[in-house]
Amino acid sequence: MSNLKYFKSSLWVTFFGLILSAGVGHYYGGTTAAAVQALFLCFVLSILEVSISFDNAVVNATVLRNMTPVWQKRFITWGILIAVFGMRLVFPLLIVAVVAHLGPIEALKLAAFDPQKYAEIMMSVHHEVAAYGGSFLMLVALKYFFDAEKDVHWIQVIERPLSKLGRLEAIEVGVVLLFLYFMSLELPVLEQTSFLIAGIFGIITFLAVEGIGTFLQVPEGGQVDLAKASMGMFLYLEVLDASFSFDGVIGAFAITNNLFLIAIGLGIGAMFVRSLTIMMVDKGTLDAFRYLEHGAFWAVGALATMMFLDVVIHVPEWMTGLIGGVFIGLSIYSSHRYRLGAETRSP
Repeated sequence: MSNLKYFKSSLWVTFFGLILSAGVGHYYGGTTAAAVQALFLCFVLSILEVSISFDNAVVNATVLRNMTPVWQKRFITWGILIAVFGMRLVFPLLIVAVVAHLGPIEALKLAAFDPQKYAEIMMSVHHEVAAYGGSFLMLVALKYFFDAEKDVHWIQVIERPLSKLGRLEAIEVGVVLLFLYFMSLELPVLEQTSFLIAGIFGIITFLAVEGIGTFLQVPEGGQVDLAKASMGMFLYLEVLDASFSFDGVIGAFAITNNLFLIAIGLGIGAMFVRSLTIMMVDKGTLDAFRYLEHGAFWAVGALATMMFLDVVIHVPEWMTGLIGGVFIGLSIYSSHRYRLGAETRSP
């Protein structure tokens, strides 16, 4: 029961979310069968979000444990509002509004009354969204592995050389730029420029968030202001969550083109991811499992790679979640073996 307390709010959100999804289904279908189908789709979407974003919870925990209790609570309250309404509802509407040259209200009407057309417009910018989110997430992963001060390595044959290469200034940015360039060559000529521009903006976003975080964390006096530093980390987490959500939002259209079901289903999943993050911070899970953090960042790198590859060959969402889950599972297994070995070696 002690672990269940972390998920009480998530379970309440699930309860009301499923009821709301059934209402949406009944509104559009007019039958009980349509309501049941919508409820099932919402459940599937929530599972999709959790499976894709489990590694997000681990990465969030690495940042959240360094934040003040006040900002940790704000991550749950303000953060979930931004995640659900901002990224799962407002963000897709803004994309459609910009691409179709519509106002926000017109875009909302299009989603409500012509979901098929709405989905077509949303999917038309899939490459740009993948380039933006993929660039940001790949930088998140590479920043971790190219850390010259990193002294704990899980897959040592790869991680140790990468850590040494971290002495080269901004090497992770150069790697992502090269990746963007070679991936753009696989696209039709007319799509290459927009793909590259979106990817470059993903890089700029990462550098901007990193810069703001550094500025808030290390003021002129040299004395760290924990509140300001936590605010910078909060901003970083929100952008990180946004990048993780891109894959889920795009993938959700393979299940349903109803914006409201997508927002409800992914919102439920996002709530569980946040609850899981808080539980890991409170229980010191990252300290107990030596390589869990490594596995999460390997999963982030895999997700970024899948987002890039998806522009030239379709990568099923279940495969993305499966690869991330394998990295997490193997890191937990390795951590367990290390702990058993440490206990054996101790007198």
